[in-house]
Amino acid sequence: MTKPHVRLMLVDDHPLVRDGLRARLGSVPGLEVVAEAGSADEAQLRLVETSPDLVLMDVGMKGMNGIDLAALLIERRPELRVLMLSMYDNPEYVQRAMRAGASGYVLKDAPAEEIVTAIAVVQAGGTFLSPAVSKRLFRNQAPRPVLSPRESEILSALGRGESSKQIARALDLSVRTVETHRQNIKRKLDLEGQAELIKYAVEHARLHGNG
Repeated sequence: MTKPHVRLMLVDDHPLVRDGLRARLGSVPGLEVVAEAGSADEAQLRLVETSPDLVLMDVGMKGMNGIDLAALLIERRPELRVLMLSMYDNPEYVQRAMRAGASGYVLKDAPAEEIVTAIAVVQAGGTFLSPAVSKRLFRNQAPRPVLSPRESEILSALGRGESSKQIARALDLSVRTVETHRQNIKRKLDLEGQAELIKYAVEHARLHGNG
């Protein structure tokens, strides 16, 4: 029995990521990368031009984020299957993606075989979550501590690339107070280290229309 032929569109605002994905998926039997897009406008255009069966979509893109774009593309083509691709196993993003109509959520650092399996499952009408994502989802069934308005403000500022000193000046706080808020945000969101906090802040900003 021959494998079904899947026409795939890659949507990511980083050309290098698209190159990597094309290299990993281009040689897989039954998969054909028919289009690539680096923005929401380009994705909508390519959707019409190439009629892909499945879209592999980055969550944290500039401009319109991947989750909102997934909802828009599915509205236009209800039969389209969308598989979200992200660096983050954040349960909030996973739930939002599923509510938007995505059929799967896979991590960017997953092995190529896992991404191929996810494509096959989603194309066959199933739902696929990276094992790391499932684990985090079920571990987070208890409600997450909600950030205070001040913490949310600081998280948004971090997502815009502002330093603690700049944030302190803008909000009329001491640098030490801003640092304390940063520690509290990390603790509440279960984030390891400053790099993970900044990555989360940037993606949070994009998902909430601040970047």
